[in-house]
Amino acid sequence: MADPSSYRPKPGEIPDSPGVYRFRDEHRRVIYVGKAKSLRQRLANYFQDLAGLHPRTRSMVTTAASVEWTVVSTEVEALQLEYSWIKEYDPRFNVKYRDDKSYPYLAVTMGEEYPRVQVMRGHKKKGVRYFGPYAHAWAIRDTVDLMLRVFPVRTCSAGVFKNAARTGRPCLLGYIDKCSAPCVDRVSAEDHRELAEEFCDFMAGRTGTYLRRLETRMTEAAEEMEYERAARLRDDIGALKKAMEKNAVVLADATDADLIAVAEDELEAAVQIFHVRGGRVRGQRGWVTDKVEEITTGALVEHALQQLYGEETGDAVPREVLVPALPDPVEPVQQWLTGRRGSGVSLRIPQRGDKRALMETVERNAQQALVLHKTKRASDLTTRSRALEEITDALDLDSAPLRIECYDISHLQGDDVVASMVVFEDGLARKSEYRRFQIKGRAGDTQLWHGTGQDDVRSMHEVITRRFRRYLAEKERTGEWTDGEEPGAGTPAGGLAEPPAHTLTEDDGRPRRFAYPPQLVVVDGGAPQVAAARRALDELGIDDIAVCGLAKRLEEVWLPGDDDPVVLPRTSEGLYLLQRVRDEAHRFAITYQRTKRTKRFRSSPLDDVPGLGETRKQALLKHFGSLKKLRSATIDQICEVPGIGRKTAETIAGALTRAEPAAPAVNTATGEIMDDTEEPGQATGSPGEPVSTGAPDEGRGQER
Repeated sequence: MADPSSYRPKPGEIPDSPGVYRFRDEHRRVIYVGKAKSLRQRLANYFQDLAGLHPRTRSMVTTAASVEWTVVSTEVEALQLEYSWIKEYDPRFNVKYRDDKSYPYLAVTMGEEYPRVQVMRGHKKKGVRYFGPYAHAWAIRDTVDLMLRVFPVRTCSAGVFKNAARTGRPCLLGYIDKCSAPCVDRVSAEDHRELAEEFCDFMAGRTGTYLRRLETRMTEAAEEMEYERAARLRDDIGALKKAMEKNAVVLADATDADLIAVAEDELEAAVQIFHVRGGRVRGQRGWVTDKVEEITTGALVEHALQQLYGEETGDAVPREVLVPALPDPVEPVQQWLTGRRGSGVSLRIPQRGDKRALMETVERNAQQALVLHKTKRASDLTTRSRALEEITDALDLDSAPLRIECYDISHLQGDDVVASMVVFEDGLARKSEYRRFQIKGRAGDTQLWHGTGQDDVRSMHEVITRRFRRYLAEKERTGEWTDGEEPGAGTPAGGLAEPPAHTLTEDDGRPRRFAYPPQLVVVDGGAPQVAAARRALDELGIDDIAVCGLAKRLEEVWLPGDDDPVVLPRTSEGLYLLQRVRDEAHRFAITYQRTKRTKRFRSSPLDDVPGLGETRKQALLKHFGSLKKLRSATIDQICEVPGIGRKTAETIAGALTRAEPAAPAVNTATGEIMDDTEEPGQATGSPGEPVSTGAPDEGRGQER
């Protein structure tokens, strides 16, 4: 715990002007970002007597080791810079809304020749009309399903559309009259675009005129005794009214507004947003946050506005934003919103009438969201706390292992050996900290390892050495050595050379690879793997990190130097947490190993031809059908491929001549010799190959 007086700036150093300040911890990681109209007055509030500070503020200033600031011209600039730095550094003591997912919109691609209706997320694209956002994608599909009866606009992908045009047969929606089937020329491009424009007009709120027109046509059909057409029009009107009921009018005069409500207690806050477009509620979204700092309702609203409109421009920012409390001061926030929209934005508290009544509805939704979240969170927090306590007791640790790192080795019969490192903090996976290793092997290792079957043990020793040598390099670079310590003491000769300190990430506050030590290292394996990990740490002079291993056979926990494992009860929450950590490391490792193996299987002599990209390689294989036929082709025949000149053809022919043909593949189940006339790039599996049941690779930060 740091003493704030040890890094408090001198009174005359802090400017009395607008700016943004950053608190950093002892590892130079940014832990808090704030803005101020007067930096001098704001920062002075943090360096009071600790007893007078709010508990969360006291925790922040005692965790910090330094403070720095940047002066700006106006409060609006300070607001923009604060938002950018919170996004960039992800400070642990700032308010962070957990649910920052991209909400779905109903989109109509008016920029295409045949406009398409679909669900879209992410950044808005040019030539696309958006309606929403919606809370769930299924809500969009329900609305579209009702609307297609009246406006049979194309909803299929480009591939399905081209295939239908090629075969002359529409898809199922074309047969059941929920698509006008422009792919087979049932309607012209102009008529289909008119349908799409009518769809957009109806979604934009111009419904009355169209419904009256349908009712008139229905009446005329009935008078002319065309009862089947009249029945269809009646059903169309019913479908449109049902779609309209899903978005009932809540505000008159076709108002465009966003309503934001906050429900909070001492520890957490829930934010709910209703998006009203054309007087109708088009979407709803919500966030929940821990109140890790002392913060008012107005400040929570300000953070919600940053989260909501930080990446938006134009009409995505409505003319009117209604909130339960105004930020202090309100003028910079209002100017910032006006700049994002490009025209005036009204930010105010509704006092009476329909808008006040709708705000009360939004507030009730926020209260319910907070109650539901706390119900789920209480159980989750209790379980994770119990798991960490059980691990602490079982392994006889000094304190709870708030950061756990787990390592696993993966290979296929000794090839493509890789390792994974996964990180759990407070019992939750922190996927941005995951790392992957390519095991290199080292000369001169034979004197350390005896016998066969020690590949996994040797690889575990290597990966632990590499990971913690990088940690020591960071520690040395930031000057954290205590008196009498020497970096890398005890490192064996012939160890892996680490990159110089200046090649590591710059000291800018971003999380650095391997910069923070865990309290517990878990390895996937038994006593040999645990001994290898402990040996690697001892050789580096690290004795304050606990090590254990989790063996798969009986799920027993092994500690260094112990002849017998620690057996945790099957119902133990601590064992369940260790299993989750181990299984995640295994999934991450085998996913990486499979990726490397796939790349190796798909390599070909064409990869060595300079200047030959993926597009032209695919064109060559498509033209000739296989690498075998390409190898036997003449230079003139190769030149017939679009994009291949004579000089390139000569280079390709030379590369294929120099390359030896690959040995024929054998199907081990049948003994059949497989020819290379199969699809290019296709790889055949073999018995005994490990099977990954994990999700796709989600980690980042591959260690090279």
